[in-house]
Amino acid sequence: MTANRMLVVGGTGFIGHNLCRIAQARGHAVTSLSMHAPAGGIEGINYLSANLSDRESLKGLLAGKQFEYLVNCGGYVDHRSYFSGGRDLIAAHFEGVQNLLDAVDLSCLKRFVQIGSGDEYGAAAAPQSEAIREAPISPYSLAKVAATHFLQMLWCTERLPSVTLRIFLAYGPGQDAKRFLPQVIRGCLQNRCFPVSEGGQLRDFCYIDDIVEGILRALRAPEACGQVINLASGIPVSIRSTIEQVCALVGQGQPDFGKIPYRQGENMALWADTHLAHELLGWSPQVSLEEGLARTIEYYRNQDGAA
Repeated sequence: MTANRMLVVGGTGFIGHNLCRIAQARGHAVTSLSMHAPAGGIEGINYLSANLSDRESLKGLLAGKQFEYLVNCGGYVDHRSYFSGGRDLIAAHFEGVQNLLDAVDLSCLKRFVQIGSGDEYGAAAAPQSEAIREAPISPYSLAKVAATHFLQMLWCTERLPSVTLRIFLAYGPGQDAKRFLPQVIRGCLQNRCFPVSEGGQLRDFCYIDDIVEGILRALRAPEACGQVINLASGIPVSIRSTIEQVCALVGQGQPDFGKIPYRQGENMALWADTHLAHELLGWSPQVSLEEGLARTIEYYRNQDGAA
């Protein structure tokens, strides 16, 4: 493979790191751009550090560099309200995309992949399809929606070859320990009592390797430009049943159901219609939830202090 220079924004995060790893193994020359350089990166990957909110420093850093593919995994999931710091979230996720486009050389760019979120659908009824109107219920989801519409506008008016992939719940080895499944898995491995919600929410889990495969297919799918595409399993499972499945696979654990209240305005049924991903990308998940949970549990079992 030649001329496969890829810039992964947020390349030290959970999705970005795994994308860097797999893309490099498939022959891409990968550059990672994130806020901070990793303590231990992947050999052969060029790591750059910059804040997407700083337009001028970003332009200086990327000056003279060219990429055929850009995947924006930047940002962070945060459900805080507008008056509790939400304006900063909007800036980070929406203005960051604008700054990135101002800084990167677009002359040889073949595809810009924006990593969106199932949260963009907000309170919309399940299964959420790409054709419905978004209904964001937080600054985070609003900023994601704004970025989606901005990129679609650029495709329509200036033919920027962009696509937004809306990911629902990615999971797998190496995820931030503060996220839902790592917390549950560690609580079970330590056989301690840990707080969880009542667990009535229906959610859509997709294993990280399947997510990365979908991203890589979106780089070259000819009909993907200008589209919004859900990347998810399309299978609704309750949070409670997922926790109980982790307990069963580990063989122990004491979840305290109902200890954590539901979030205000939380959508109790968030799972995807995945027909468009099958149609445009030829993609469907290959790792079942049971298999993915088993792999993830084994990873945390082997981590220092996990058991």
